[in-house]
Amino acid sequence: MAYSQARLKILPSVRWLAPHRPVELRSKLVDDKGVVFRASAQYKADGAGLVDVCRSPSLGGSYRGVEPMGLFWSMAPDTPHSKLQKKTVLSPTVVELEALNGETGELLATGTNERGYMTEGMKRIPLQEGRLRGVLFIPPGKGPFPGIVDLYTFGGGLSEPRASLLAGKGFAVLALAYLRYQDLPKHPENLDLEYFEEAVTYLRTRPEVAGPGIGIISISHSGAIALSMSSFLSGISATVCINFCNANTVIPLHYQDMVFPPLEAEMENVKFTDSGLIDIRDALADPTSGKNRASLIPIERATCQFLFAVAEDDHNWNSAFFTKQAAATLRNHGKESFQVVSYPKAGHFLEFPHMPYCPSGFHGAVGSVVLFGGEPKAHSEAQLDLWERVQAFFKSHLQPKSSP
Repeated sequence: MAYSQARLKILPSVRWLAPHRPVELRSKLVDDKGVVFRASAQYKADGAGLVDVCRSPSLGGSYRGVEPMGLFWSMAPDTPHSKLQKKTVLSPTVVELEALNGETGELLATGTNERGYMTEGMKRIPLQEGRLRGVLFIPPGKGPFPGIVDLYTFGGGLSEPRASLLAGKGFAVLALAYLRYQDLPKHPENLDLEYFEEAVTYLRTRPEVAGPGIGIISISHSGAIALSMSSFLSGISATVCINFCNANTVIPLHYQDMVFPPLEAEMENVKFTDSGLIDIRDALADPTSGKNRASLIPIERATCQFLFAVAEDDHNWNSAFFTKQAAATLRNHGKESFQVVSYPKAGHFLEFPHMPYCPSGFHGAVGSVVLFGGEPKAHSEAQLDLWERVQAFFKSHLQPKSSP
């Protein structure tokens, strides 16, 4: 689950238990697709019959140690290879909580924890402007606010949570869909960068959005789109790319008279895990080699600042390799306009804090379940750290410069 600390109600301490007796805590939620996610942890009440998850260590179960948010980030799906789905933010995510006698299984207490996404006064504006499709979030209060375009994964549709959470931090955020949403094509023959240019123009001309430039946040497939926007479009000041490829992938990308073909796969590099999952980490070719350069995004053209986030155990593709190439390209052209943050043992889907870890799932381009990598605790810690870095990065590079 994703919980912002300012709006989080921590699981209350469990009181009036038998002193020094075992207690099991459980959490459960049902996502927008009806998939059930659960976690459990074993605790021991103290001498006063109290279990405080902020101080007491879990002795076993879904996690170990002192983890105040462990019952949220460690949740796993009943249906294997499922990623938690929360498409709209109009309703909260409800987590059911239980405390049970660790010896008899007797139910001792129940509760719920609601995670809301919309702060009071925030505006959620569905976008159907020409061919643009998405949702614009405007923070409460007096603007104008720094503007951000939020791009999600190749899975398509529209994902609103990250955009709404960023809006809660004072940014005007456009969650932009680009396939498989409303009347957008499910299987486009190509992607037009002009579509994203229209989105940038739309956001920059909104009266609630401060200038002069806006930001972009992207993950996975949309990372190359963000790089292309930064390289060819005006008005981009700061771009976040999370676990990205520095070349175009899957669908041809067009802009004016240019075409960036998808980077070719090298099928001989596809592997299988002991459990039978497909591991495509090394399936994509080197984008800097030979004919593959036609797919390479010329980021040396970009004038914005970049934040590159890398999960070192990403198995969707070799994010660390592609990030090193992107950084080298900028550096070789005399540009130090980038930061790289790397997370050992984190997997592909680095999202907002306390989102349940997704080790594997269906891959739209592959057409099968693939390995995404990572370890739950390390992944959770990476999401916490990156969330703070993203906010600081945008605040640093999107805030209007004061006059001397």
